[in-house]
Amino acid sequence: MEAIVKTGFNFPGQISLYKGKVRDVYNINDKYLVMVVSDRISAFDVVLPKGIPYKGQVLNQIASKFLDATQDIVPNWKIASPDPMVTIGRRAEPLPVEMVIRGYLTGHAWREYKSGKRIICGIPLPEGMKENQKFDTPIITPTTKAHIGHDEDISREEIITNQLVTADIYDQVEEYTYRLFERGTQMAAGMGLILVDTKYEFGIQDGKIYLIDEIHTPDSSRYFYGDTYESNFKQGIEQRQLSKEFVRQWLIENNFQGKEGQVVPFMPDAFVQETSERYIELFEQITGESFTRADSTDVMGRIEGNIKNFLATLE
Repeated sequence: MEAIVKTGFNFPGQISLYKGKVRDVYNINDKYLVMVVSDRISAFDVVLPKGIPYKGQVLNQIASKFLDATQDIVPNWKIASPDPMVTIGRRAEPLPVEMVIRGYLTGHAWREYKSGKRIICGIPLPEGMKENQKFDTPIITPTTKAHIGHDEDISREEIITNQLVTADIYDQVEEYTYRLFERGTQMAAGMGLILVDTKYEFGIQDGKIYLIDEIHTPDSSRYFYGDTYESNFKQGIEQRQLSKEFVRQWLIENNFQGKEGQVVPFMPDAFVQETSERYIELFEQITGESFTRADSTDVMGRIEGNIKNFLATLE
């Protein structure tokens, strides 16, 4: 299958098209959003030059599953997923912060800690922690939501002082974040996995908070294999994990971390294929379901037709 890295549909009632790092989002009459999850892949806040076949389907179907599985905790934006790469839902005004929650000291938090920082997003961390060590209780490390460039760490106090979000709204989304992470942790454990960290985005419509965007996908989350976590941690061995961290590691090994002056390395076809297979493996491990590759005969025509047919039912 050829990777879908660009769309340019024109739907009835379409007001605008927003192209994110991975998703193309169509605004329909300021009432609905059509989210096409492309096969683009980003790391270090940079979109890489080649798409990954089936990645969009993997992300969309994982997110759809977890949105359905958590709607008893917080209402979410999803109405339907009429195509393997598409979700259609209600439009909400996004909050300008992302709620990152971490159960373990790894990834960005570990890199900050290793550099000597002992306060992350206003949260003090003890001395002597090791990479991948579990926190006594999960910590929330919010970030600003940047349309261009890097998201920045920010504390609860800075969010409220800068009036990005009111204290009442922040406290509510913080509670939702803890509860969603707990549910995700329970579901991961059922698959023999550990939900290490993840991020959630929220929006407001008619004064009501909604969970928006993706949830518990390998692009927004990190998973460890549960059966080897303890022994690997005690021995200081790198954790087996399900996330796109392997893409970041490949970039780091090829001297790229999104810093000024660095050039994105060439992506060999073998690496693209390996990445596609890794995403399919992620889907099956996270959901416990077999992955069915969607019909690739005319993917753009399929996507457009499925969207138009569903939008017609909303009118």
